Amino acid sequence: MPEDIFDIVVIGGGPGGYVAAIRAAQLGMKVAVVEKRNNLGGVCLNEGCIPSKALLDSSELFTVAKEKFVSHGIKAAGLEFDLAKMMARKDQIVRKLTEGISFLLKKNKVIRFTGSGKLAGPRGDGLQVVAVTSPDSPGIPRLINGRHILLATGSEPVELPFLPFDGQTVVSSREALAFAEVPEHLLVVGGGYIGLELGSVWNRLGAKVTVVEMLPHILPNTDRQVADALAHILKKQGMYFLMESSVTGVDIEEGTTLVTVQTGDSTEELSCDRVLVAVGRKPFAANLGLAEAGIDLDEKGRVAVDKNYETAADGIYAIGDLIAGPMLAHKAMEEGVACVERLAGHASQVDYEFIPGVVYTWPEAASVGKTEEELKEANIAYSAGRFSFAANGRARCMEETDGFVKILARKDTGKVLGVHVVGPRASEMIAEAVTVISYGGSAQDIALTFHAHPTLSEAMKEAALDVEGRAIHV
Repeated sequence: MPEDIFDIVVIGGGPGGYVAAIRAAQLGMKVAVVEKRNNLGGVCLNEGCIPSKALLDSSELFTVAKEKFVSHGIKAAGLEFDLAKMMARKDQIVRKLTEGISFLLKKNKVIRFTGSGKLAGPRGDGLQVVAVTSPDSPGIPRLINGRHILLATGSEPVELPFLPFDGQTVVSSREALAFAEVPEHLLVVGGGYIGLELGSVWNRLGAKVTVVEMLPHILPNTDRQVADALAHILKKQGMYFLMESSVTGVDIEEGTTLVTVQTGDSTEELSCDRVLVAVGRKPFAANLGLAEAGIDLDEKGRVAVDKNYETAADGIYAIGDLIAGPMLAHKAMEEGVACVERLAGHASQVDYEFIPGVVYTWPEAASVGKTEEELKEANIAYSAGRFSFAANGRARCMEETDGFVKILARKDTGKVLGVHVVGPRASEMIAEAVTVISYGGSAQDIALTFHAHPTLSEAMKEAALDVEGRAIHV
């Protein structure tokens, strides 16, 4: 077999890995990607971001038809949904996108190896060796060599020791995206974005959904007003919340599941048929040969890297969920591009202060920059502007009046420090805020910019005007 030598070998074909591979190929490098799945795209595309949004959209359309068509003069008697068809549509979307990534790799002449990649040590001539174990030949790893190795293996769900996944009753997000029938009662452990999004899907389709959260608020890193407003809206939609509560045990017998929940000094048993554990994710760092390569993990299981994403081992780099920072696909993508561009001599950077976060419930919640709580803690003088979607013409036409836009700006200069949105299409609206905050723009910059009428984005302009008490439509 001819020797396989590459400029860079990427272990992991998720958002960070495949984007880094394509950019490296554009820069003239010979690139290999090692991915153990048959499909590229990682967790995000196969069992996370994309399939969840497909089901969120399907279930939201059903809710709109059921609850809002009548006010538009549209009759939809006898409305029902076909869960199997929803799932098939979701799977088709995933399939089309994974095929698209495969096409992009081929187009850019990136070589794909299917199997589990593991660091096998330096070869002695400046090259690092990766052993690829294929499912077809588990005992005979293929050795490929790279001048640089990029680790982009992503993350996996955190499993609670007293609530282990069984794939049927106690499940992770993977299984919760593929239920064959709507649960009667879905108990969600964790009030973060994964639990809220998947809880929303099944709540819309008729399940009773109870969210158990240890903290007094959902979405602990989100601006408090936004998180509280979203919780209020989700309660109106029928979701139940047990705050400052924790699951202490589960008893599964003969098809009956009893979950013990402790709230303060009181304890209660809840009967349910599915338990979704969504308490977070952890880096997928197992079986990569990190210890043998001299790469240590911190207390959270993350790989330490320098400003160029290089680990303690020369020529080995890491990005995405493996390293510190929010576990977001768009963060991994930007890190992958920056890493390979720096290898090519470019002065690329990632602005970590300005990474947007989105919760894809309905309405959505999105944010960028500092929260009001963070500004208070840092003793930074600020002004806040806020505008409700209830006063926005487009939102009124859509009958989507829940929520608001909030802009936080430095009191002396008006420089935007944070923008927080809960409302319709918040995920799209936040892009304007990311642009402004990234170049150091002010609330006045937003206020002086044309926003077409009638649009949801006018709420952003009005919130910017409100920073100085100049909002017109309040």
